Amino acid sequence: MATAAMLPWALRISDAEGVPGANPIPVGLEMYSVRDALGKDPEGTIRAVAAMGYQGLEFYAPYFTWTESQAQDMRKLLDELKIRCFSTHNDSDYFSGDKLQHARQLNLILGSKYMVMASSRDVPGLDRWREVANTLNTAATKLDPHGLKVGYHNHQLEFTPTDGVRPIEILAKNTDPSVMLQLDVGTCIEAGADPVAWIKANPGRIRSMHCKDWSPEPAKKYSVLFGEGVADWKALFHAAENGGGIEYYLVEQEGSRYPELETAQKCLQAFRATHST
Repeated sequence: MATAAMLPWALRISDAEGVPGANPIPVGLEMYSVRDALGKDPEGTIRAVAAMGYQGLEFYAPYFTWTESQAQDMRKLLDELKIRCFSTHNDSDYFSGDKLQHARQLNLILGSKYMVMASSRDVPGLDRWREVANTLNTAATKLDPHGLKVGYHNHQLEFTPTDGVRPIEILAKNTDPSVMLQLDVGTCIEAGADPVAWIKANPGRIRSMHCKDWSPEPAKKYSVLFGEGVADWKALFHAAENGGGIEYYLVEQEGSRYPELETAQKCLQAFRATHST
């Protein structure tokens, strides 16, 4: 099952690389961006996202409630539309026991490459962050034989010092290099950190990036579209593609002045315009 699930990923990457002028690094959508639409009409929403030109997507934690049959139906739809499930976002308790087994099966069916821990929530003390790192390492060992990798997604918390140390540094130092450090740009910036410096400090680990902008203006914050905030996207792209190890980008939006699907489309257009110049 693992080999069969991974083949379309490999084949489509090769196909993309063979197209003149094609960007070999695909861009997908974190489906939390269109969560209301997805909840009301999953198939219609996936079709709309594919029609916009997104090359893939990342399902967020509610996918875990699917049966294997539901996951198979979703995989058929993705294959029909010729888009991929790059990865999934998962609650921290999905990384052990029976929940890990269920998540593994769903991810294999969907063709995911990474199971990403979306958050470890408010972990008190640096020792607890080391425990999170151990959980990630243990899950990585269990998933690797099946062709699945593990990742960790940051929020503001991980870049906020605890006892003088940023928790994200504990995670980076104490996890196996195979564990992806998925960079959420907006929350990194809001926490006062430099995302470009973080990429350069962790070569090969930033294999995916949530391209979410942020504004310091209280009335705007995360409601700005891609490119309307303070993120230096050109510097971020350069660092990610020159040592950072980026494999795919993910547009993420928490909400804007436009409806969800229109927001996703506008962000993709802005992403492409910025990345191509």
